Amino acid sequence: MDIQTIMLLVFIFIIAAFLGIELISKVPSQLHTPLMSGTNAISGITIVGAIAATQMNSFLAVNGTGSVAADIFGIIFGFLAIFFATVNVIGGYFVTDRMLGMFKKKGDN
Repeated sequence: MDIQTIMLLVFIFIIAAFLGIELISKVPSQLHTPLMSGTNAISGITIVGAIAATQMNSFLAVNGTGSVAADIFGIIFGFLAIFFATVNVIGGYFVTDRMLGMFKKKGDN
């Protein structure tokens, strides 16, 4: 990967992080539960994409079409992406369940 591509990806990452912080800070507290549910759905899509990317990297590693270092690098980062996206989804569902539990009446189980 050349330096221009890396700089473009870093620029996109910084802009996405800035926009994410700005958007999340403007969300009223009443909308956090629906926002968390939507975020969990997006993270589920991220898991599917990470699985597909890891599968493709392992396919390339087996067929020997790429460099060994790049293939191993891709597989490791693919598994890390799967792991962190899964942690995000599971944690999001626990947080959503806990937040919805705050709206239940005392006698409800």
